[in-house]
Amino acid sequence: MADKRDYYEVLGVAKNASDDELKKAYRKQAKKYHPDLNPGDKEAEAKFKEVNEAYEVLGDKEKRARYDQFGFAGVDPSYGAGAGGAGGFNGGFGGFGGGFGGVDLGDIFGDIFGGGFGGGFGGSRANPNAPRKGADVRVSLVLSFMEAVHGCTKTITINKQDTCPECGGSGAAKGTSPETCPDCHGTGYVNRNIRMGGMVMQQRQPCSRCGGKGKIVSTPCGHCHGTGKVGAKKTLEVKIPAGINDDQSIALRGQGDAGVNGGPAGDVIVIVTVRPDPMFERDGYDVWVNVPITFSQAVLGASVVVPTVDGKVEYTVPEGTQSGTTFRLRGKGIQYLGGRGRGDQYVKVNVEIPKKLNKAQREALKAFEETLKDENYEQRKGFFKNLKDLFDKNK
Repeated sequence: MADKRDYYEVLGVAKNASDDELKKAYRKQAKKYHPDLNPGDKEAEAKFKEVNEAYEVLGDKEKRARYDQFGFAGVDPSYGAGAGGAGGFNGGFGGFGGGFGGVDLGDIFGDIFGGGFGGGFGGSRANPNAPRKGADVRVSLVLSFMEAVHGCTKTITINKQDTCPECGGSGAAKGTSPETCPDCHGTGYVNRNIRMGGMVMQQRQPCSRCGGKGKIVSTPCGHCHGTGKVGAKKTLEVKIPAGINDDQSIALRGQGDAGVNGGPAGDVIVIVTVRPDPMFERDGYDVWVNVPITFSQAVLGASVVVPTVDGKVEYTVPEGTQSGTTFRLRGKGIQYLGGRGRGDQYVKVNVEIPKKLNKAQREALKAFEETLKDENYEQRKGFFKNLKDLFDKNK
């Protein structure tokens, strides 16, 4: 584990980063290193896995609290667990030992002030053997614009923690079972009298013998090394609904990490990233597209081909269309996610001025221009009228 980088360093955030800052940092890094955007790049693939591992911990409040207090030992069951899994806790207390015999003052103040200084244990009365839901697993999935518009089915591979098949999650070797801790009698906590000056205070802290679990595994399972869980790789199908947008997510219920003490499994959270499209631009459920037309088409009007998310359609551009004019195609946008109806498509036409005219074309254009009058140019006519009025006022 010595070669593992700090999770905050991996995501490039400070240790006091908010949930939103963590999420933004994760998305930025996941996009940067995603295998779909870096095909064949083994270094990018390794960094992508590292980013996902970091966010899987820091994006989960419970895991983040354990990581902040115990480091990797608090979130990785295979990290220094030993018999009974107590190793992740024993070194975590007594940081303020000094003259108090190794007692964590954070726990003392946590009992007094409701956990404000405790960092996770002070004042907690939770049953350590109660069923708890497993952690969620987060996965980033990159889609093309059209895949997001029309929906699709994707296959993802996740790394998760499954219940150990050998011990059924108990952590004890076959033929044995965990024993109730004689020090805390299964509560996971012990009370200790602390003398502070002339005052005696009673502190409630995690039991050091069982590591706060309430149970002791004398003979650990050889398959999971007493943790009750084993790493597993699983392939899942994800049905992407039509209309999903960038930064939205899909939850695969019960497909995440195995629960604790018989609790339900966590979920797999699939976070969607949609690649930009070279032609279409999305605005909610509406779609925008720019269509170039010729000078003659704008002047005379014409039937032009317009791309939509469902294929090509013909649209009649009226005579005298100005560059930048926007037309609306009702119901040609994106399907509402989880509902009926669709957005619209907006078509912005841009008049392209011809370049590299030959001599004959130039002469023909000049001859044509000479036949025109101010009445043929409404904007030009209005401009020069306003200009004349402006200078007349200033005489």
